[in-house]
Amino acid sequence: MHNFKDLKVWQKAMDLAVEVYRAMSLLPNDEKFGLVSQIKRCTISISSNIAEGAGRNTDLQFKHFLNISQGSAFELETQLIISNRLGLISDELAKSLLEQTTEIQKMIYALGRKLTN
Repeated sequence: MHNFKDLKVWQKAMDLAVEVYRAMSLLPNDEKFGLVSQIKRCTISISSNIAEGAGRNTDLQFKHFLNISQGSAFELETQLIISNRLGLISDELAKSLLEQTTEIQKMIYALGRKLTN
């Protein structure tokens, strides 16, 4: 069992979730139950699955939840790109959120590799 609160990737995923929620509050109300809802769900899923996996009994189980978290990070990346292409978020905001998302994807991958070695 790992202490998820000590994991840098979990901390960064939490920071990203806060920034994404702030960004989504700027979007029009007609998107609140569509794209915004989906973006919020997947961004929360990143840190939540890291935490859930860290609480499991084996590294193999932890890695499984890291894989789910990684999938959510790629889902978020796609939805941020769509939001930007639709003009719902600015290029500057999209760039910042996408850079953070990519960093987290790399960190999740590296942590998963450490668990299998």
